Amino acid sequence: MPRERDVDVKTNGAPPTARVIRILVADDNRDTVLTLMALLRDEGYDTKGAYTGHDALVAIADYEPHVIIADIDMPQRSGWDLARAVRRTQSSERPDRPLLIAISGVFNKGADRVLGQLAGFNHFLAKPFDPNALLRLLPPVKPADPSHRNTETR
Repeated sequence: MPRERDVDVKTNGAPPTARVIRILVADDNRDTVLTLMALLRDEGYDTKGAYTGHDALVAIADYEPHVIIADIDMPQRSGWDLARAVRRTQSSERPDRPLLIAISGVFNKGADRVLGQLAGFNHFLAKPFDPNALLRLLPPVKPADPSHRNTETR
């Protein structure tokens, strides 16, 4: 069954109220996966979790996430391996997708960040990180409301 890529949710001809953003969270720490999934769902994102690099690769093919948040140090396939595999197979029509965010509590030195960029990650967050820092990296669930533009009042 084909999956819709970007979905605008409409009700009775009203303008789009939200779009579905699918986020895959891959980390061998179950608490990290469950906590991030709960946080992201509370913000309106659709989430799926994986606990190994191999399981994450399988989930990517099935789930087609817009964003992948991946721990660097996972069993079976590292986050670096995962990022390289994603970048090798990504669509030339959408080179910006998926957005790849590395998270790590062990590999968080400057050289690790460079390796993350070389592997294909767009962003790198060292654990523990502020959840708001993660949320600022994500595409918005709700489209921008043109009536709430940042304008100066004189």
